Amino acid sequence: MIGRKILQTVASAALLSALSASPLLAHEQAGVGGGLASGLLHPLTGLDHLVAMVAVGIWGAQLGGVAIWVLPVVFPLVMAFGAVLGILKIGLPVPELVIALSALVLGLAVALRIRVPFAAAAAIVAIFAVFHGHAHGAELPSSANPLAYGCGFVVATGLLHACGITIGALARWPGGERIIRGVGAAIAALGGYFLVASLGVTA
Repeated sequence: MIGRKILQTVASAALLSALSASPLLAHEQAGVGGGLASGLLHPLTGLDHLVAMVAVGIWGAQLGGVAIWVLPVVFPLVMAFGAVLGILKIGLPVPELVIALSALVLGLAVALRIRVPFAAAAAIVAIFAVFHGHAHGAELPSSANPLAYGCGFVVATGLLHACGITIGALARWPGGERIIRGVGAAIAALGGYFLVASLGVTA
């Protein structure tokens, strides 16, 4: 019961943030303050970004050990590199498809409780982080401060990872593991939907 209430609270907060923040708002701000606001909002206004970042936190919690904090650190750091590529307009192959694939793969990793060597998990997370960062960088508002924008989306990403770690902590309660795997399955299903959409196929 406690675990379910925590999960509902986290899910409601994420959904409220996504619904209440207009996607246009993240692209209309100017200067340092506007860049920070835009960066904070950007990961929250894209459900594909949001669920993948939450999944990173959950998977790290499931793997345990150093993974619980290293994966959520690796993702934002590598994502910042990807953002620089996006700002410089250096293209990446099929970015939308890879971002959708990240939600599918990470969701399945959580749902199936897939355990891989730490180095492999970090590599998987890093690859996906490059593409998520590239998308953020490519959509930098022209009037916003790039550094403030970058700080904003890195902070927002860290908060989403923290939400994922919190969900992963539900495993300590009876029935918590089933809830976690259910969340993973939901993320994977969304990833599958995003993947189909990115391929231009009508579901």
